[in-house]
Amino acid sequence: MKSQKKLKKTPNESVGTDFDPHRKVGVFFMSDDEVDRPMHCGFSVALVRITPRNISSGPDGFNSGKKKFGLYHKTFYLCILNQIKMSERITEILDKCDLNWTVRTEPIQTMSGIPINERIAIVREDTNMAFSEIMSDGYYPYQNHELMELLDKVSNQTGLEIRKGGHFKGGARVYIQLKSNNLTLNGDKIEGYLTGINSFDGSTSLAFGPSNITISCMNTFFAAFREMNSKVRHTKNMVMKVDEICRRLEGVLDEERKIYDNIVRLSETRFDDVIKDKVTKALFKIKPEVDLKDEDQVSSVTRNKLSRFYIDLNGEIQGKGDNLWGLFSGITKYTTHSLSKNDNTEAKMFGEYGKRELSIFNQLVEMV
Repeated sequence: MKSQKKLKKTPNESVGTDFDPHRKVGVFFMSDDEVDRPMHCGFSVALVRITPRNISSGPDGFNSGKKKFGLYHKTFYLCILNQIKMSERITEILDKCDLNWTVRTEPIQTMSGIPINERIAIVREDTNMAFSEIMSDGYYPYQNHELMELLDKVSNQTGLEIRKGGHFKGGARVYIQLKSNNLTLNGDKIEGYLTGINSFDGSTSLAFGPSNITISCMNTFFAAFREMNSKVRHTKNMVMKVDEICRRLEGVLDEERKIYDNIVRLSETRFDDVIKDKVTKALFKIKPEVDLKDEDQVSSVTRNKLSRFYIDLNGEIQGKGDNLWGLFSGITKYTTHSLSKNDNTEAKMFGEYGKRELSIFNQLVEMV
């Protein structure tokens, strides 16, 4: 096994390394400042705090007096690294997606110091921020680098390239996407992605699902993780269960193929005002008996939303035709670009409008 690269030095600090190829364990010595910086190198890391008097000479040469470490008067940290080093590619993607950080669990107590049993807080380590949701003590966080390593295995086996990722609510929810298949429809391209989601606030278990972007309008559609059989709970046996997902992800690609087949059928089916009215009411959660043209039955806030929606809808119908795909594209354009002035990805991936969007898609598919 190749020797490990030395950790990057901080100003006025020395870092030493030693490596025993027979034990296949890398050993690093660091100062307090050095260990405070996140180190996501793909190892299972155990930190043992030791002082000069705790270290004795031995066959490994772990003697605090050895000048090569340059840490004679400093507190030492011993990092035992027992996995193969994470590839630079994975680290670069974690950095690019702002996911190169870990979380830890901490016990919680009342302000007066009374422990709250069987409950823990989840803390993002690089910012020291505790997420708002309190978890049971049986919860085991699945770290970002673990998710990335899993998807890297999937990428190597399937040829699906890891493209992008990100997080919401300060890191409480995260996602990573692999590039899957495309669909070309009447000169327009729909790009497919396999999206993996995870959370540290209990809002979702680890799950995978297909999603796509229509290039002409950059509309997004997440065909959702709630219906996939690949969800995994955050338990101590989670790693074993996750390994099985690698064999199931072909089902996600099958789901994508079905979605593309349905999109083609939608593009071949025209719609009328009755269907348009029904879909509009479903999107804005308006009762079926309400007359959308009656200002006494529709609030001014809803009328303003409808006006914006009709602009988006008409633009999509002009480009894609007066078919069910054009109608649904009007919905995804509104939820992607007009639902709010901010990025609407989280609302579509986890929120109420994402659920409504998926429900409408399934209803339209049933019509064809």
